[in-house]
Amino acid sequence: MKTLGSKNIFLILMMIVLISVFIYISFPQKSFKYKDYNIVFVSFDALQAAHVHNLGYPLEITPAIDAMARRGYNFKEGISVSSWTVPSSMSWFTGVYPSQHKVVNKFSTYTNDTKVLSNLKKLSPEIITLAEILKQNGYATAGFTGDAGVNGVSGFNQGFDVYFDNTTMFSGLEVSAPKALDWLKENKDNKFFLFLHGYDFHGQYVPPEGFDYRYVNFKYTGPYNGSKEQQAALREERLQKGYLNLSDDDVRFWRAIYDEKIDRADKKFAAFLEEFRKLGLMDKTIFVLTSDHGTEFYEHKGIDHGFTLYDELIHVPMIIVLPNQEKGVAIDEQVRSIDLMPTILDLLNIPMNETIKNQMQGVSLVPLMKGEKLSLDVYPETDYRLYTFKRAIRTSDGWKFILTLENKNKEMYDLTNDPGETKNLIDVNQTKAYELEQKLLKHLMLLNQSIYTQWEIGCNPVYPTQCQNT
Repeated sequence: MKTLGSKNIFLILMMIVLISVFIYISFPQKSFKYKDYNIVFVSFDALQAAHVHNLGYPLEITPAIDAMARRGYNFKEGISVSSWTVPSSMSWFTGVYPSQHKVVNKFSTYTNDTKVLSNLKKLSPEIITLAEILKQNGYATAGFTGDAGVNGVSGFNQGFDVYFDNTTMFSGLEVSAPKALDWLKENKDNKFFLFLHGYDFHGQYVPPEGFDYRYVNFKYTGPYNGSKEQQAALREERLQKGYLNLSDDDVRFWRAIYDEKIDRADKKFAAFLEEFRKLGLMDKTIFVLTSDHGTEFYEHKGIDHGFTLYDELIHVPMIIVLPNQEKGVAIDEQVRSIDLMPTILDLLNIPMNETIKNQMQGVSLVPLMKGEKLSLDVYPETDYRLYTFKRAIRTSDGWKFILTLENKNKEMYDLTNDPGETKNLIDVNQTKAYELEQKLLKHLMLLNQSIYTQWEIGCNPVYPTQCQNT
């Protein structure tokens, strides 16, 4: 048997090297490092995942969002850490749970004698925001919002060079997007962080031109017309009684109104993207699209959001589109809204010092984007207007346990077999319930919370008409 000479071995090795170089050049490995690239973070306020076409909704009312999902990383199990705007949005920009940043209601104190607005800097002065970090790293930072829950007075403007919230309450992208584009035209030569937000899907938002009822495809003769006053009345009735009594036609009507809002907003977002492309910024920009929370349409006898932690409120769209990305990746593994801040910093190759590392309760999703597994549990919470205090765990393998602190009521759901959370299994599988409760209690202990605290029901307004007699 002939042995290979050193010359032949050398030639073979050279061929292997050349082939490897060819493969690397032809099929480069994605580095997931985009130092000095732009970030556009879009909040579609109150967008329920179940009404997004790329997440399974039959109506094609989200073509612009769907197109971004087809290009990017579509996290199909995105879970918000709270069920309404104030706490959940602040968690994006701090990477921590609401009970850690402490901006859990509009007012930190609300009595007849003392009314103090919640403010991040006052409640948690040690916490550093995403905008502050990016500003420190040379980014121009701007936010253009629909006001209300993400108002700068609460600290949402912390770290932003420009923060627009001087609008009527609950305005949509027709107000914020043009202002954002004007700012982009002046700052397109700088690296930038843009936060774009609108209340287009919110119950308190009505299109400036009114509804045309395009999806009310049946003869509705009920009492509702879709006004914000009617929606507010339903929200408050539910909070007072704990439930509503709506007919099937009423529910179908409110869902049709919601679909119209989504359809209209998607078109406004498409127009924003077209103008953004004209600025030549697409190849330099990472897009993050998500919602702070969903909204409920009688799935559990309620309308609006904030009061519960069911999936219609915490399951949200979450999409990350990288520069020059054309082929999307659908990811079924559960991720959390608190993971977005560390993911953005990771993608931008901005190192976290020890202070930021110790602050983060979320993790970078870049390993998941590379095909690895993370198996993340999430612990949603709400202290909505002091009407309730709820804490929950939603496990990576599809179980949910909800604890209502003021009355110690417990619920457990098998989301794999009961995605609508219709069967409370708390007394059926006590072993599993105990396991989940212990995991939740351990998490609360790490956050320095005790279930034995006196959780007193009160009133903490979001709208001027609330808590008038407090």
